[in-house]
Amino acid sequence: MIRLAVLALAILTAPVAMADTRIPQSQAEISLGFAPLVKRAAPAVVNIYARRVVAARPTPFMNDPFFKDFFRGFATPQPRVQNSLGSGVILSADGIVVSNYHVVGMATDIRVVLSDRREYEARVLLGDEEADVAILKLDDAEDLPFLPVRDSDQVEVGELAMAIGNPFGIGQTVTSGIVSGLARSGAATGQARGYFIQTDAAVNPGNSGGALIDVNGNLIGINTSILSRSGGSNGIGFAIPANLVAEFVHQARLGNDRFERPWAGMSGQIVNSDLAESLGLAVPDGIVISDLHPSSPFAQAGLAVGDVITHVGGQPVNSPQEMLFRMTVAGMGESAQVTWMRDSEERQSRVAMQPAPDDPPAQEMTLDERTVLPDLSVARANPAVIARFGLPLNTEGVLVTDPGPLGARVGLQTGDVIREINGDEIAASGDVETALTRPGRSVRLDLMRRGQRLSLRFRL
Repeated sequence: MIRLAVLALAILTAPVAMADTRIPQSQAEISLGFAPLVKRAAPAVVNIYARRVVAARPTPFMNDPFFKDFFRGFATPQPRVQNSLGSGVILSADGIVVSNYHVVGMATDIRVVLSDRREYEARVLLGDEEADVAILKLDDAEDLPFLPVRDSDQVEVGELAMAIGNPFGIGQTVTSGIVSGLARSGAATGQARGYFIQTDAAVNPGNSGGALIDVNGNLIGINTSILSRSGGSNGIGFAIPANLVAEFVHQARLGNDRFERPWAGMSGQIVNSDLAESLGLAVPDGIVISDLHPSSPFAQAGLAVGDVITHVGGQPVNSPQEMLFRMTVAGMGESAQVTWMRDSEERQSRVAMQPAPDDPPAQEMTLDERTVLPDLSVARANPAVIARFGLPLNTEGVLVTDPGPLGARVGLQTGDVIREINGDEIAASGDVETALTRPGRSVRLDLMRRGQRLSLRFRL
């Protein structure tokens, strides 16, 4: 433990070029500890207070299309205020701040407090619940302290790391530890899914959105979640890599109102030892393509089902989440070098990082009051629709994008593929409107739901 402390102080007090060789030169340097690093980095970590107003329904029947008439005027929904507390990191002098989506998502009022007690109102420029990232802009901010962003691909297991945030609302707090793992896929809790940096630096409730920094004060990740049975830190915390944060900032500055990810148009399976042996691979490495859409950029680059992808952008990939991360940080509109194996032969291709094509046209439409199921929304399945709703790559036909209140009541669900209505085949979105406008006493809907065929029948 003493040797580790000495090494940590040597790194903190030495110039960058000599960080791995210089030792403390005096008792004064030893006594400094992490203080110089904290003084440099802490001003760029902020406290975030977010509030949103939601309408509290006094009865669950208020949203029911049938029973709501019985409760009309019975009680008025009372607004309810939800508050959240978290942390954020300033990334530019003009007030660009990154935090977690679960801290500020859907907030109607966001207040950001700096370490010197200055306060700013903030607005969300870009947020994504799946990645649990939100980019904020502070109003009328200038000349703010900010953290430089390090290439998180250069982070190594065993590096010293520090977490700065506002745990439990007690004020800005600093904890230290090491980077204890990389490429943690699907390990975080909550809505966040993907690829994470793991650290044993204590991360507690309220630390969400705070900074994980290296010994030079560079941002390497945004703290997002922990694994814990008690709710407190057990030494397993997860941070969103800085490279993904940088892509969010880039898209926010472009004016995107929704975060865009490249479309893989494929599904894959992790290569284990048994699969590696059957594929003739020396070691279990990469992911094997199990399904591939004809419009996939990987198919356009020459890959096929059964090929094994080992690297994207020069970085190894060993899970679908890790591959999607590598594609995302490569940047929309760019291309990435992909290394893959076929018949034990290594090959390379350039793969375009692009959104799922809206081809053929989705023909999205919402039915009106003239039909049996008003407010039912449908669309023709194409790559864009498949990616949007997370459907199997072989999905074809017209699917339900929103059942509407009456559609939900008769049993329709988002993602259902409508095959027939009253025996008439459905090939286009307009066919649904035509079939549900015809007069009749009963309706039969033949559907595909998660690969299973079923029928829904109801009377008018």
